[in-house]
Amino acid sequence: MKKRLPSVEHVETLSLVAMRRLVGGLVEELHALKAEVATLRSENEALREDNAQLRLDNARLKAENQQLRDEIARLKNLPPRPPFRPSGMEKATEPGNGDRAAGKSPRGPKRDTNRITRTVTLRADAPEGSRFKGYKSFFVRDLVLAAELVNYRRERWLTPEGKVIIAPLPEGVSSGFGRNLRRACLALHAQGQITTPRLTAILNSIGVEISKRQVVRLLTTDLEQFVEEDSAVLHAGLVSAPFITVDDTGARHDRRNAFTTQIGGERFSTFRTSFSKSRLNFLSVLRAGHQDYVLNDEAMNWLKAQLRARDYG
Repeated sequence: MKKRLPSVEHVETLSLVAMRRLVGGLVEELHALKAEVATLRSENEALREDNAQLRLDNARLKAENQQLRDEIARLKNLPPRPPFRPSGMEKATEPGNGDRAAGKSPRGPKRDTNRITRTVTLRADAPEGSRFKGYKSFFVRDLVLAAELVNYRRERWLTPEGKVIIAPLPEGVSSGFGRNLRRACLALHAQGQITTPRLTAILNSIGVEISKRQVVRLLTTDLEQFVEEDSAVLHAGLVSAPFITVDDTGARHDRRNAFTTQIGGERFSTFRTSFSKSRLNFLSVLRAGHQDYVLNDEAMNWLKAQLRARDYG
C-alpha cells in the first residue's frame, strides 16, 4: 500500500519528522519515476527498431509482389505493369481532408503588405439607397522603371577676395550619371549576366540617353571600393572559417588564356583570375592583398635544408 505523504501546501507548519517523511517520500517517488522513464525509453527504442524492421519487410514484400506480378504477366504474354507510385488522389478524397485543406492559408507573398507605396481608391456604381460597407483591399505587385534627369542648381558665391565658391555635389555624384543608374548597371551585368550592348539597349528603351562606351565606363571605372570590399571578405573568411576549399579552372580573360581560382568555405566564396597557375601566384591569392611574408622556424629549416642539398648535390 502506498504511503500517504503530508500535504505540501502546509509545509511551513510541518514538524521535523513530517518534513523528513515528506522529503523521503518525494525522493522515493523520484527514483521510481526515473526507473519508469528508463523503462519507457528502452521500450520506445525497441518499438523504433521493430518499426524499422517492419518497414524493411514491407518494402521487400512489395518488391517480391511486383516481381510475381511481372512473372504472371510474362507467362500470360501480357505487358508488365510499371511500378507506379500511388497518386494520392484516394487520400485526398478521404473524409476529413477537405477540412484541413479549407483551413490552409492561401499561397503567395503576404509579408510585404506593410510596404504599400501607392493607394488607389476605386468607385463602384451602386444604386440609390445602398449603404457604404467600407473597402476591400486587393494588392498588386508591380515594377516602375522611369528615367530621371536631375538638375543640381549649385549656388555660386564670390568672396570679397575674388574667390568663387560653388556648392558641392551630393556624395557619390561625380559624373553625369547617378548612383542608382550605376547600381542597376552593376546588378544587371554581374547578377543578370547582361552584356553591355543589351544593357545599353534596355536603358535607351526606358528613356536614359546613354551610349555603350558610357555603360562600359560605369562598369569598369572607380571600382576601388568594390575591390577593397572583396579583399575584406576574403580576409575575413580565411580568418574565421574552420576550413577552406580551393579549386582552379581555365578561363578566358582579356582575349588570353587565364586561370580562375576559387577559394571558399561554409559562409563565403571568392574568385580570382590571373595568367599564372604557379604556387607563388596561389600564395599571393591566399594573402588576400597583403604583400608581407612571415618566415617561421619551419620555413627557415626548409630553406637551410635546400641550401645544404644544393651545396652537397
